[in-house]
Amino acid sequence: MANPYHLLPSISKLLERPEVQQLQGRFSHDDIANALRHEVEQLRAQITQGTFQEALAETSAVLERATRTLEQAGTPKLRTVINATGIVLHTNLGRSPMHETAATAAYEAARGYLNLELELATGKRSSRQDPIREDVCRITGAEAATVVNNCAAATVIVLRTLAFADGPTACGQALGGMAVGKEVIVSRGQLIEIGGSFRIPDILKVSGATLREVGTTNITRAADYENAVSPQTGAIMRIHTSNYRVRGFTKSATIEELVAIAQKHKIPLIDDAGSGASVDFAAMGLPGEPHVSEGIKAGADLVLFSGDKLLGGPQAGIIAGKKSWIAKIEKDPLMRAFRLDKMTLAALEATLRLYRDPAKVTGEVPTLKMLSATVEQLRVRCERLAEQLRPLVAEVQILDDVAYVGGGSLPDQAMPTVVLAITAKELSVDELSRRLRTGTPAVMGRIQDGKLLLDLRTVFERQEESLIDAIRRASE
Repeated sequence: MANPYHLLPSISKLLERPEVQQLQGRFSHDDIANALRHEVEQLRAQITQGTFQEALAETSAVLERATRTLEQAGTPKLRTVINATGIVLHTNLGRSPMHETAATAAYEAARGYLNLELELATGKRSSRQDPIREDVCRITGAEAATVVNNCAAATVIVLRTLAFADGPTACGQALGGMAVGKEVIVSRGQLIEIGGSFRIPDILKVSGATLREVGTTNITRAADYENAVSPQTGAIMRIHTSNYRVRGFTKSATIEELVAIAQKHKIPLIDDAGSGASVDFAAMGLPGEPHVSEGIKAGADLVLFSGDKLLGGPQAGIIAGKKSWIAKIEKDPLMRAFRLDKMTLAALEATLRLYRDPAKVTGEVPTLKMLSATVEQLRVRCERLAEQLRPLVAEVQILDDVAYVGGGSLPDQAMPTVVLAITAKELSVDELSRRLRTGTPAVMGRIQDGKLLLDLRTVFERQEESLIDAIRRASE
């Protein structure tokens, strides 16, 4: 038998092949050489292991595998996904899709210059927070506003400001000079985990504030807060439990009761409103989320909420409230670490401007438009796509189903929806799902009862043709 090592192709000769020369316009010489070298080394390892197959060493086979490797390496890790899961705020898929004007604003900001910290009328330096203040104050009714890169950052910097408003406590001096902030009173029922193992107690610890738990998981009365107030109290904090619900024998203090206690003892009240609900979700049949203006109207000193959930914008942590506190927050050195970049600011400003017309905003902001889509509208779309899909797959059914908002928002609010249930020809549902997931564009559905469900609630109408093409390719 011929020495198998003699069958291995020469790298230098492979590089001279016309097929490889054609790759030079798409990939660098070094990348091509490394891909070919990798394939030959793999063959060498197979010879050592006794698993070598002569056909794999043929020039055409080596070039095919190397080309595939180069193409896979050249594919961006972050790719467009058609979200057919029906989960509107899909955390793993980037939560809220933005309106075209917001996306365009981010694009224009990225590809050139803009007056990020410059007042064009005077030519003087300005704050990068200025573009968003007016619209946030319009939505919330607050005196002032500022923004950081997410709501966890907003919580940290607000707690730092309030907990150290009068400097470190005496206890801090006793701990080797390490600053320990004042106590922040929080109900035990609101000590939530917000995802990714980030918990409210940990966030308080990072901020330097001292957690003062009151009440129980299911019941925390106004009296529990009142009894916890002491000279060490720096603030009272209400946290909206966006990602879970406690039902049954429950009771919690109202925002009005907490404001009364805070004002009585001259301590600030923080209202973490969570997902950034800025429209009336009850009108969509989705009650349960407090409007971001609720805390301000009741008298809260600061209200915090997300920009990338129910508000429908980019990831951001918005802080609205009294001007004196906003000014102190913006002086914190952490503001530089937490501040938004120019693309995100431009996208957030464009999103907030959509809320200037309350009558149109639900039909403009993609997140709100998806949430407000009716069963009748979805059924019409499903019927239209089903006709196009039937020649491509073994079976297409139109089924009534339920979907959820996702993203830690409205956790127990099921939305009626309509889905396409697909069974492929000669493919298992898992294989069909895998092919769609790894295709271009990638398509994410959900598997149920041996069928692939595609919920058009989260599929843009402009994506329908691409969805059909993706299913056609996956079914071949």
